[in-house]
Amino acid sequence: MVHDRVHAREPHDPENWRVGVIRAVTERDGHAVFVVAPEQDAGGTVDLMLTFDVRDLVLRRLGDGEPVGQRVWFRKRGEGG
Repeated sequence: MVHDRVHAREPHDPENWRVGVIRAVTERDGHAVFVVAPEQDAGGTVDLMLTFDVRDLVLRRLGDGEPVGQRVWFRKRGEGG
């Protein structure tokens, strides 16, 4: 499976990424899922399928505390960049 991409910190090429806010962190079908509300899409959310290793890395980089409400940069699989 090809996974989506997420950064906890602004990437060096931000024009190739979308910005959003984490609404939930869950698991589905053996994968980690971030539910993200994109800044450009008021009211909508995007489910990002990740490996558990990537989820853990992003959560560490976001720091201690609740990830919900934290800003991330993301790309769905197949999006440019």
